[in-house]
Amino acid sequence: MSKETLEEIGTVAVEGMPYNIAVVGGSGKAHDKAHDKAHDKGGDDHAHAHGHSHGDEQIYKGYFEDSQIADRPLSDYAGDWQSVYPYLQDGTLDPVMAHKAESGDKSAEEYKAYYEIGYRTDVERIVIEGDTVTFYKDGKPTLARYASDGYEVLTYKKGNRGVRFIFRKSEGDEAAPGYIQFSDHRIAPAKTDHYHLYWGDDRAALLEEVTNWPTYYPSELSAGEIVREMTAH
Repeated sequence: MSKETLEEIGTVAVEGMPYNIAVVGGSGKAHDKAHDKAHDKGGDDHAHAHGHSHGDEQIYKGYFEDSQIADRPLSDYAGDWQSVYPYLQDGTLDPVMAHKAESGDKSAEEYKAYYEIGYRTDVERIVIEGDTVTFYKDGKPTLARYASDGYEVLTYKKGNRGVRFIFRKSEGDEAAPGYIQFSDHRIAPAKTDHYHLYWGDDRAALLEEVTNWPTYYPSELSAGEIVREMTAH
């Protein structure tokens, strides 16, 4: 299973600049929103293919039926997580960018510039335990409790789709975001190995965010292990 970063190369299509956003979530309502530019993210570089059935591979690529989607608990994301953004900045992920360039439509330098926007964040660590999420910025914690607020399905220009699993703050520090939205190429309960997180106080506005997707891997992994995970496919 190739635990790649979730947004751009040429193997799978997921999280991208959607051409349409089809929302089918906690409210039970659906809507489409056209965007003036589509980007090639398509999740191609986030293929999670090894060790999975063909059906699993298709789901990871963003092709699935609504009937396959099931709500997920916050426990799927439990753990201590580190941002990969510092590794992009210090050059650790340069081999990953070069790997993407071998089969993608950009140079390694262009991929790095693209991920510079995608991975950018000042939250270097996140700890999720029970219903509590703690965000660390410059080593200082901000925490809150979160409850499930359903999910939303995004439809991208290439025809593939992605699911955002959403949690709403129930109580906690004022500075903690009102909503957090997880994207990890899965569409039903399963423990995740990495994820992309969107956060803010406007649930609907977050669904429009498709260029910045802070990405987190287990804090126990070394920089070298993360590089190997990202280049495993």
